[in-house]
Amino acid sequence: MRAEYNELMPSRCPGPPRAGRGSAFSGFLPRLAWAVLPLALAAFAIPVARAQNIRIEGTVRDSSGAVVSGARVELRTKFYSASVATGVSGQFVFENVPESSGTLVVTASGFRQETRVCAFRPGQSSPLEITVEPATVTQSVVVTAARIPISLGDSPSSDLQLDRNGLLSTPALTVPDQLKQVPGFSLFRRSSSRTANPTTQGVSLRGLGASGTSRALVLEDGIPLNDPFGGWVYWGRVPNESISSVEIVQEGASSLYGSDALAGVVQFLTRPASPGGISLGASYGNQNSPDLSVSAGGEKGRWEATFGGGVFHTDGYILTPEADRGSVDTKAGVSDSIADLMVGRKIGAQSELFARGWYFDESRNNGTVLQTNDTRLGQGALGANLELGTVGSLTLRFYGDAQTYHQSFSAISPGRNSESLTDLQTVPAQSVGGGAVWSRSAGKRQTLVAGFDEQEVIGVSQDALFSNGVPSRDVFAGGRQRTVGVFGEDLIQIAPRWLLTASARFDDWRNFDSSSLRDPIEPPGPPANTPFANRSQNAFSPRLGLQHQWNSHISSSASVYRAFRAPTLNELYRQFRQGNVLTEANANLNAERLTGGESGVSVNALENKVIVRGTFFFNEIIDPVANVTLNVTPTLITRQRQNLGRTRSPGFEIDATTHITNRFEISTGYEYVDATVDSFPANTTLVGLWVPQVPHSVFTFQARYANPSRLSFSVGGRMIGKQFDDDQNEFPLGRFFTLDAMASRTVGHGVELFSAVENLLNAKYATAATPVLQLGLPITARFGFRFEFPSR
Repeated sequence: MRAEYNELMPSRCPGPPRAGRGSAFSGFLPRLAWAVLPLALAAFAIPVARAQNIRIEGTVRDSSGAVVSGARVELRTKFYSASVATGVSGQFVFENVPESSGTLVVTASGFRQETRVCAFRPGQSSPLEITVEPATVTQSVVVTAARIPISLGDSPSSDLQLDRNGLLSTPALTVPDQLKQVPGFSLFRRSSSRTANPTTQGVSLRGLGASGTSRALVLEDGIPLNDPFGGWVYWGRVPNESISSVEIVQEGASSLYGSDALAGVVQFLTRPASPGGISLGASYGNQNSPDLSVSAGGEKGRWEATFGGGVFHTDGYILTPEADRGSVDTKAGVSDSIADLMVGRKIGAQSELFARGWYFDESRNNGTVLQTNDTRLGQGALGANLELGTVGSLTLRFYGDAQTYHQSFSAISPGRNSESLTDLQTVPAQSVGGGAVWSRSAGKRQTLVAGFDEQEVIGVSQDALFSNGVPSRDVFAGGRQRTVGVFGEDLIQIAPRWLLTASARFDDWRNFDSSSLRDPIEPPGPPANTPFANRSQNAFSPRLGLQHQWNSHISSSASVYRAFRAPTLNELYRQFRQGNVLTEANANLNAERLTGGESGVSVNALENKVIVRGTFFFNEIIDPVANVTLNVTPTLITRQRQNLGRTRSPGFEIDATTHITNRFEISTGYEYVDATVDSFPANTTLVGLWVPQVPHSVFTFQARYANPSRLSFSVGGRMIGKQFDDDQNEFPLGRFFTLDAMASRTVGHGVELFSAVENLLNAKYATAATPVLQLGLPITARFGFRFEFPSR
């Protein structure tokens, strides 16, 4: 009955404050203090007026309207406090209250604590109506699971939220390495984003295998970060200092997000303009690795602005094992920079408009003299967050980007002492897109959500091909792709402790204006243009979820869903080469279609000092895209992207967090997934084999001790089980364990010093077989500082 309660006292007894961007005055505290001081001094001279003999009465109910007996209701005023328990009718009464304002705090077993600041009138005739909501294991608010703000406890048990402090206390330097504390999260290969080719940095969740292209959608404040042409992710686009939190949805989310969310969603939420200030992080490490990250924000009147930026460089290391190295092998490293500016204006009390722009620049050495790549990317976005009163809320996002990607490929001779160019590749691509999400409460126990998304991409792979180091032909292959989707969602509290979520989406995917042009150079000949037929496919993606709060300590959830992913322009038209493995494009690929489900439970004990979560899941993909081996010779392995018949990925995950003291906590996580090929009519020898790049077991742990006035420590470990680098399971990659450590100390005035070591034990492990092995990140150390002014 929260609405009834607010109607009784609309101006004097507001509901809980809404989450927003904070006070507009936080940047003007000194001037505010001087303005308020004379008023405060004058207030001491004014006698306090007190009301006498006020009677306060009301009823406590749950969200279904049923009365709650035995609830403890406490009244607190400046000079008075009292508490009573509600009777069998849910009523409470306070007699002879000597003051006209105060705070009511309602607590009841199995329900969240409810707090109200109210004004009371003598002779008040209308009793107060207070509604308490069922307690959840966690009451953190997330926005990704339902595309609107909901409690984390009302989302599936597998959904995760990582806050800023947790990320910064992780010894890992790069964002994807920080996210690897989640057992189910990985990039396509085991390698760090410091040295991996960007086309291998797609996200894999729960062993679905990224195949280079990400099978999970990655967002920053609702704007897609997935490359529009290839689907991979440029992780350097998100400066560490800009991140407020990260939300991870680990189940098929196409019912709300469409094609890119086959395996789930990873969303970065950046720091808002308020409270204003600046934060800066800088470090330097071995391998000549300087890093700088900055975040700033502030408000002026109704205007607000934020800026995030970063610069990173590392010389890297030689990927090839020492015994296999030749003169062509060089260090694999990266240099990148990012600038992100947002300017917004508030409209009314809770609405805002904004414009935002990004520029990203990256260049990489990929481990040999001739193999390099670079990217230039610009993106702009316009958006609005509108509160429309009784009509509901409306979120609008429109964006566009343009980029150019260059890469060179080479063939390496036996002995690795010479190499020759095979391909100089340029990939220009542009995309535009947008969407709208509307939500509105429908009564006391139901929330409706509806929206649409649209994206159009145009791109072409321009390849200058070489034979024995001599230009042989030019190839231009590309086209356009358009995806349009509409969706709806209904969140229904069917009982005080039960939440039913139903969502569905319809997507239309079209590929058109596509062709391949081959222009021979040596020997010369006439160009050959091959147009590809226009294609279109539809996808219906439903999801049904149920959450139940058994009591204040235990909650459970279950869901079933379908999802899909359309092949990217990269998979359709762009070939690539890694080492002596050539992977060809396939213009006839079909969309992947997933059917899955999960069931999980969350338990907290000892006043949230121990939290344990476990989830069983099952995912089946029809027509998954995989790199299938066509031919093997001593100097070249040829593969092609093809649709397999079906893969299955059953498994379970469990994680636990224990707060030993207020300053010391230990968390662990384990995932087991048996990802195998279930059918492939074109080549039955692959049936029963492991899905490439997916280990059966992953174990992680972190231990953190935080003492802001002294030293803080953190230690993290990750064990990755055996996996295979290829579809035929001919190139195994053995299991390994890495240990990281970090220490920091606050020295005052917003300054923190830290040092960190990754792969402390200098474990040797392979990340790829091309077919020559490539090594993972060796021991790396860095030291640096963070500075915040004022504390944000």
